[in-house]
Amino acid sequence: MSNNKISGIVILAGAGPGDPDLITLKLQDKLKMADVIIVDRLVNPVIIQQNARKEALIVQVGKQGYNDASILQKDITDLIIHHALSGKMVLRLKGGDVAFFSNVLDELIALKKFNIPFEIIPGITAASGASAYAGIPLTARGISQGVLFKQFSPGNSFTPEEWNHLATTTDTLVFYMASRNILELVTGLLLYAKKSIRPIAVIGQATTIHQQIYISTLKDAFADFVGKEFGSPSLVIIGEVVHLHTHFNWFATQKPGSVFNELIKQSIPQ
Repeated sequence: MSNNKISGIVILAGAGPGDPDLITLKLQDKLKMADVIIVDRLVNPVIIQQNARKEALIVQVGKQGYNDASILQKDITDLIIHHALSGKMVLRLKGGDVAFFSNVLDELIALKKFNIPFEIIPGITAASGASAYAGIPLTARGISQGVLFKQFSPGNSFTPEEWNHLATTTDTLVFYMASRNILELVTGLLLYAKKSIRPIAVIGQATTIHQQIYISTLKDAFADFVGKEFGSPSLVIIGEVVHLHTHFNWFATQKPGSVFNELIKQSIPQ
């Protein structure tokens, strides 16, 4: 790719956790203007259907853990640069917030390299959406004064000091990408935990009509969660604030299914 003068622009935006009503007004405006919309798997298709202009090119660039059909980040970045250098307004749309456990840094570096102007539009991250729709405040006076956001997937390993801190802190723990390895996570925490009855919630398909919530404790997780497959995406919340769910749960639904696209192997159009 050359570094020629360009007239395009890239919008890096978060589409929220699933409920299409949770997108920002600014994102709604950009969806109506964009020439090319490059969409992650965890973006509710209704957001595109309701807001994107009919002439826009919609490119699905699915990424999913443990799935070989995931499109490489390099290919996604090349696609963004290609359309921007063609003078297009490119909207890179990610699930949740644009910068929470995403590859936005790779895209930003490429945009700077090619002198492509860009904007960043925040979105409601999965942690905020899941906790709100489960009636679990992430912080609460006298219960939890802080929150730790972590990723836990195969290959992640914490040092003994990190495990000890996670197991003993009174802060709320929020783990992204951890539901498939929930028992491995629980095992690590139990090695250092002073309270094995610390509550744990797994929230799947948060903020959608398919939301499901599973409540347990560290000591009971093996009995409650063994063999269970949680829908994707799922978020794990650990801490005393989980007890608040029984008092303040307001969004009750157990409808099976998913609003998100199934990830299938595909080539991305240029």
